[in-house]
Amino acid sequence: MPAHASTRSRLLLVLALVAGGLLDACAGTKGRDAARQGGTLRVVSYNIRHGCGSDDTVDLARTAAALRALAPDLVALQEVDCGVRRSGGVDQAAELGRLLGMHHAFGSFMDYQGGRYGMAFLSRFPILRSHAIRLPPGDEPRIALRIDVAVPGVGELTAVNVHFNWVGDDTLRYAQARALAEQLASIGPRYLVLGDFNDEPGSRTLQLFQGQALEIAKPAAARLTYPAPAPVKEIDFVFASPTDGWRVHEVRAVAETLASDHRPVLAVIEAR
Repeated sequence: MPAHASTRSRLLLVLALVAGGLLDACAGTKGRDAARQGGTLRVVSYNIRHGCGSDDTVDLARTAAALRALAPDLVALQEVDCGVRRSGGVDQAAELGRLLGMHHAFGSFMDYQGGRYGMAFLSRFPILRSHAIRLPPGDEPRIALRIDVAVPGVGELTAVNVHFNWVGDDTLRYAQARALAEQLASIGPRYLVLGDFNDEPGSRTLQLFQGQALEIAKPAAARLTYPAPAPVKEIDFVFASPTDGWRVHEVRAVAETLASDHRPVLAVIEAR
């Protein structure tokens, strides 16, 4: 065979292999996306304690690894720093978004150590809008963070991230919960509320949301969320509205004991 023919044959073979590889890669991506369509969502709530683990070491890569293992579509994060000295001046929401390949939105409670302190969302879907809902102050200022996302198989979905007042007396916490509940009444029927409620089952704060939405209730063996190494309290929750609009496939407090002082909560839910 002439040298130029041999070269041409090898080139055609390489092109065929590359094309085949690209088609396989595209098919694989399409398959993964299709698997998430049909209205099924992997939702996570996680108080990350500004990336500071139960070993008191700030390690945002470890936080990202804990989240990556859950393959989430939507993540509500509490206790998030942006430009704060204690966590190295990092924009933590943006950095976690970069590490996980997700969109992000940040909402600030207050200025702190040269930066801002608050909460954030990460989303596999583009975030259409984000809005801070100002709540009555507690021992610190408080907001709820609202985002709207377009979810395949669901349509436009509102998600609200909460982190209510932490002190033992529930007066301020309940005032914050009531203020948010009034806002939810105007949102529309389909929404999620998730986060660190700083209150336990049976409290009037939890009962308020149980009266408005479906609590994605955890099984008894995997319901406790705080403190992460040996939890004794269930204070992190996911609620979904309307109450008859969701099918629950899985929900649990994830046995991640090192990345934060809270355990993440994973809920796999499907729109009816």
